[in-house]
Amino acid sequence: MIDAQEVTCHPGRTRYRWCVAGGGTAGTVLAVVGLVLGAGPLGVWVCVGLPSASAGFLGVYMAATRVNAGAYGLHSRTPLRRRTVPWSDIASLRTYIQYGRNQEFRRVDAMLGDGRRWRLPLPISVSCDDRPDFDAKLEELRALHRRHGHPESDHSPVVTKRSAGHSSALASVLCVLLLAGAGLAAWFVPVVGEEKEAWTSAVPCTAETPAAERGECLSTQRAVIARVEVGKGKQSSRLYFADGRPLERLGVSKEGARGFHPGDAVELTVWRHQVREVTGEHHTWREHFPGAGETAVIAAGCLLGAGCPGARVLLRRRGRRLPDDEVLPSALPFVAVLAGTALWLLPLCYLHPTDLLTSPGGGVWAAAGSVATLTLLTWAWRATRVLTPGDAAGEEREETQGERFLPARFLEHTDYNPNGFGTHIVLGGAGPAVTPHPGPGRFAARRIPVERLTVGGVRRVVGGDGDAVPRGWHIAELDDAGAPVRLAAAPADLNRILHELAHGRPAPAPDAGRARP
Repeated sequence: MIDAQEVTCHPGRTRYRWCVAGGGTAGTVLAVVGLVLGAGPLGVWVCVGLPSASAGFLGVYMAATRVNAGAYGLHSRTPLRRRTVPWSDIASLRTYIQYGRNQEFRRVDAMLGDGRRWRLPLPISVSCDDRPDFDAKLEELRALHRRHGHPESDHSPVVTKRSAGHSSALASVLCVLLLAGAGLAAWFVPVVGEEKEAWTSAVPCTAETPAAERGECLSTQRAVIARVEVGKGKQSSRLYFADGRPLERLGVSKEGARGFHPGDAVELTVWRHQVREVTGEHHTWREHFPGAGETAVIAAGCLLGAGCPGARVLLRRRGRRLPDDEVLPSALPFVAVLAGTALWLLPLCYLHPTDLLTSPGGGVWAAAGSVATLTLLTWAWRATRVLTPGDAAGEEREETQGERFLPARFLEHTDYNPNGFGTHIVLGGAGPAVTPHPGPGRFAARRIPVERLTVGGVRRVVGGDGDAVPRGWHIAELDDAGAPVRLAAAPADLNRILHELAHGRPAPAPDAGRARP
């Protein structure tokens, strides 16, 4: 039993961090001295000073950060801020998982009594190697909290990216940005359409054309290509003209540049005071004018793209009354709705970007597509509802004769589930057993000792159950001769498995509500 009077959390390898801070500070000082003395180009010292200053500050920040806990509460000290919160103001301590590019960062969140969250700078876990130290420090902090405070429960929540309590700020910002992009693209639809229509209907200039209107007609000029520059990758391609007449260079597409060679005599078509077309003996390049349909498709694509993060925000809003560590349903049903909507919306926007309301065919198309989208949306709303164990009790399948292989897994390593090898549970025949395959046959099956198991309760998936458990499954908490065991399966399958485990002997019924370890 942990009986620590005080807990101190400090960053590991402090000497290394101070070395980084010292090296960064030295580089910053050197860059400042170089700038003051004017030794060398300005850009060189700026490139040296900015990374050095960043590394120095980061090293000082990490090396000087401390978190202390005692009978008084939690005290955090960083180079920028100090904060002390008594245990009486803290409701619970939980694990919050942040996701990097290829790793997970585990932090500790202190949930305050007024609903606010305080993320402690330490302890922190960045790999599996330091995970035991992180868990040990968290358990020491929770022990002090139990001794000197009033925790809401003995449960230690783990909040992952699938949990209701995970931050949705990034998804909200992305949704707003995509909606803004959709609105901007929609605003440009008539503008782009008018410009392309003007280019298509433009006629050559004549001697009678007034000077003020010559920008709206087509004028031609002769030129000779001096050099062709074909860009590599995403670099721009350019045509250079002899003697810099009528202009020094012109940006063209990569395919357009490859069709010309130095010395080619070409004709330039000018419209609205810019070269829009280059015509040679064997090749012609024309500037691409996006049409209203293409711009409308971009607007619709941004709108549909905003639906993906919007669905995540909606699910978190819908599950706002759930505990922070409970796993939310997947947003894939709403992604399917967006994909189905794209099948009719994108072609409609391309063919009827500006005349949707005046075109009879476009109106019928939009009405039929809207009905289909609403139907899919209703299905997605039902598919993402949160099922409690009590609601799932009536979803059992009809009984079938013979052996039945159901997807399920025990989350703990036991003698009948060594190293978590089981993926299915077979019922019927010789009794329930764990198998690493969906059948048929009982190859490598391990018999489940039903005489040792007692059903405790059934709950939804939480962050501490791991990301390998599907979102829609439920967890049954069992007692295996005094050792807690968790069994995960789909709600209907779990009910059948529990019935089989309890068959022939009295066992308490699964709790309809959420059970906490």
